[in-house]
Amino acid sequence: MVRLFPVVMLSIVAVTPSSLQAQTPEQAPLPSASAPAALPPLPPGKSTVIGGEIRNVDPVRDQFTLQVFGGGSIKVLYDERTQIYRNGTRIPVRNLHADNHASVETTLDGTKVFALRIHMLSHLPQGECQGQVLSYNPQTTELTVRAAQSQEPITLRVPAGTPVVRIGQNGFAAQQGGVSDLAHGSLVDVTFESGSKGKGIATHVNILAVPGATFIFSGNISFLDTHTGRLVLVDPTDSQSYQVSFDPSRFPVSSKLHQGSHVKVTTSFDGSRYVASDITLE
Repeated sequence: MVRLFPVVMLSIVAVTPSSLQAQTPEQAPLPSASAPAALPPLPPGKSTVIGGEIRNVDPVRDQFTLQVFGGGSIKVLYDERTQIYRNGTRIPVRNLHADNHASVETTLDGTKVFALRIHMLSHLPQGECQGQVLSYNPQTTELTVRAAQSQEPITLRVPAGTPVVRIGQNGFAAQQGGVSDLAHGSLVDVTFESGSKGKGIATHVNILAVPGATFIFSGNISFLDTHTGRLVLVDPTDSQSYQVSFDPSRFPVSSKLHQGSHVKVTTSFDGSRYVASDITLE
């Protein structure tokens, strides 16, 4: 830190000690060190726990690479707000280093992944990934998922007997789930742990949506584009945002829609998007 000190210009005169005391001007107080800037609040939103290996720690850019068990890697940001633990004991941020076994609680900071808490462990950690099924091989029990947090697909084993259940809206969750729901395009939330050689083994699979399933959303429109037929609404039941595609020519009510409108939309999930079959202005 650079400290600034006042510069005083003195005239060269003959003075006695007493006159020096009388003529010495009152010294201005030295500027105090400025308090460190307050850190911004932690990013809001849902957090996700990811298990993997910490690699390429860069303390200058405050980032590291997390090699996710099952494949794929994620660039993760961290700073003084991040809490770091070694086997349950909190350690300074400066002590973060490459580690084979880590469990990282993350959230999105804009479009970037930020670490809320990092647990460096002596034992194998658990993790969680949410994304879209690319493939499932019942012979090898290998499930490949395009995860939202990872730049590369993640491959996990789903051993026989692993719970695979539907969750969410009552009409969807009431139907029996199973490995048949692990179809291409299905949306899943998988809890897993590391197996031998760092491969991920699923311990629980939640099915969020399957192609052809019907979902009803009700909420306020936060984004609307009638030219491309897209709207985003926030459903107050789960505080989640859903992007819905619709054909404006099929729905005359679309001319009355605007940002902030409260609507009820019946949709069908086609494996890549929710497509409206009915729109009601409420």
